[in-house]
Amino acid sequence: MSAPLSSGRSKPALSIEQRHRRLRWTVRSGLIAALMAFWYLATGPLELVAPIKFPSISDAYAAFRLALSPGYAGSTLLAHIGSSLGLVLLGFAAAILTGVPLGLLMGWNRMADAYLNPIFQIMRPIAPIAWIPLTILWFGLGISAKVFVIWLAAFSPALINTHTGIRNINPVLVEAARVHGASTWQLLRDVVIPNALPTIFTGLRISLQACWMVLVAAELVGSFMGLGYIMINATRDLDPSMIFVAMVTVALLGVLMNTALTVIERRVMPWKR
Repeated sequence: MSAPLSSGRSKPALSIEQRHRRLRWTVRSGLIAALMAFWYLATGPLELVAPIKFPSISDAYAAFRLALSPGYAGSTLLAHIGSSLGLVLLGFAAAILTGVPLGLLMGWNRMADAYLNPIFQIMRPIAPIAWIPLTILWFGLGISAKVFVIWLAAFSPALINTHTGIRNINPVLVEAARVHGASTWQLLRDVVIPNALPTIFTGLRISLQACWMVLVAAELVGSFMGLGYIMINATRDLDPSMIFVAMVTVALLGVLMNTALTVIERRVMPWKR
């Protein structure tokens, strides 16, 4: 008797979820359509915005086609995307490999936290962009300097959220594992890290956003490639259409990478689905 009842109850729940998903897509599509209509009217028939300040849809499309050709800013848009994406991935990976383990160490070990946290708090208020002059002196004008600036922006959120996630674990869970004879490694692997993962992934999302936010500044360091270089070049040419193309490209890449991070998060934490 219980099996038919449970299967019968699951169908309405599934249909409700489908309706909510359809409603979300409808609202999003409507907002995008309204935004596009406002853009067309404001830069076209109504002339609310001057072309030198914000491009029309037709001007943005023409700039996009120009960016795809090899002539603009020394290369194609795809090549510039590849350059910027490589910098972001390197900086983001470096932030994960350094910020997460260090946050784990500081969150788990009180002595390490006592020594390292004051140093981190002193360095933390300094904006990553402020490091650019020293970065040029240390690394020159190559890729290392750009990756270092991006890493600086992504490092703090990764460390802070990992540290917070470890510190906020319910001590009852830790004590229960210890009572049952769990070693330090087993405690970290089976209790501490799984419970801290949601907070850690929140930090990684913020780190990823920080990477894209500081990209343009990083590509100021002697760059002749990348989406930031397109923006700089278009600013010199007073070309808002090309600036807009580069900005939208950065936004789309950020959304795609955030989606990929969400997929990884669901694989790592299947219980959060």
